[in-house]
Amino acid sequence: MGFGLFVPEFKSTFALSSSTVGFIASLGFCGFFIGLLVAQSLLNRMGPKMPVLTGLFAAMVGMSIIALAQNAAMLALGVILAASSAGFAWTPFNDPVHRKIRDWDRPTALSLISTGTGVGVIAAGFAALALVFADLSWRYCWTFFALAGFAVLILNWSVLRQIDRPPARETTMPWRALRHVMAIPLFAIAFVYGATSAIYISFAPDAFWAHGGVPGTPTAATPAFVFLCYGVFGLTGLLAGHVKQAIGLPCILRLLMLTSAVSLVLVAVIPASWPALIVSAGLQGIHVMMTSAVLAFWSERLFPQLPSFSFTAALLATAAGSILGPAAAGIISDTFSPDAMFIAAAALPVITALILRNRHAHERAATSPAP
Repeated sequence: MGFGLFVPEFKSTFALSSSTVGFIASLGFCGFFIGLLVAQSLLNRMGPKMPVLTGLFAAMVGMSIIALAQNAAMLALGVILAASSAGFAWTPFNDPVHRKIRDWDRPTALSLISTGTGVGVIAAGFAALALVFADLSWRYCWTFFALAGFAVLILNWSVLRQIDRPPARETTMPWRALRHVMAIPLFAIAFVYGATSAIYISFAPDAFWAHGGVPGTPTAATPAFVFLCYGVFGLTGLLAGHVKQAIGLPCILRLLMLTSAVSLVLVAVIPASWPALIVSAGLQGIHVMMTSAVLAFWSERLFPQLPSFSFTAALLATAAGSILGPAAAGIISDTFSPDAMFIAAAALPVITALILRNRHAHERAATSPAP
């Protein structure tokens, strides 16, 4: 996610167009997609420790490359490696959660894991803000990120070596088990979520910056404020399990789609104000963190025998949307305007919310594949 935080600096340093920014962001999500596939294979063979540690190593190396990048190609390589880390490290945690935590506590545990992203986003925002006021290069920030990646690698190595391996299982991925009509809404929501969230994180900070930022602050600090609001409000993802219990799965899905749409529209219509920035970034943070938590426990409920693999499949749909979204958005932005691009992106979750029916959002286990 840190790529979007520094798009104004990257544009200036490497002379990038909006189309190129979208292409590099999409390449990053390609790395995420590949990481998801490899992580599932490693999990089946070796348990959760290996994919998590592989992902953290990729994060450390990728962010180091970004800090040292001398051209757009080197920047893209670093983004691909760094983004692959989330694919490697995220879904393997579903396996020990399913094996070690009681059924009624799993939604809370999975929400906690997914919402950890919000803490990282807040830390990244503060780091970027400190650089602005210290008048230092963006490269210092990415060096700090790489060092943080190394520290977390050591921490996870010390903790995960205590987790036993899962029972022996087939090393092939049981794709046919997921071919069930009840899973179609899960994958559709995941795709739209991936497309819109990737567009926002890739382009919204730069859009607020391009409109002159917000009153009373340096323009260069604008992306950091977007990330801070995004991360702080994203911590509401910790409540996703409780909200779902209170209002039901179909209702929370519709509300999350609409929060994404409003967030995107605000970037286009009133970008140069504190209320617009706070509400837009805050709603997007709520949308991203809560939806990722919902996908985690929804997939686990639908396919309790495949808790990690089903979540991997949902995130593959997310990654597919994240690959196509920024690339298409960059082209639309250069061809028409950034505002038109944000309005077009907002239409996706609105249409999804209108199509979604209560019968589409099941939580009972899917027992047989679709014909």
